[in-house]
Amino acid sequence: MSTIQETAEFIIKAIVSDPSQITVTGVEENDFLHLEVSAPAETIGQIIGKEGKIIKSIRTILNLAFPSQKYTLDIKN
Repeated sequence: MSTIQETAEFIIKAIVSDPSQITVTGVEENDFLHLEVSAPAETIGQIIGKEGKIIKSIRTILNLAFPSQKYTLDIKN
């Protein structure tokens, strides 16, 4: 896991019950990375967690692992 996209994908796939339905795509614009997680509606709740605690924790881990990378992490179904 050498990139922030690979790391985010690894963490999110470890959380959900069916990781084969999860895809993480990244688009880089001017040193800013837009990460988009595509997941079915029934697994989005597993990624977000109660009151958004899981997705906040994922963002915290990514911030600690890649402190110089600017990014957004969005979820869509």
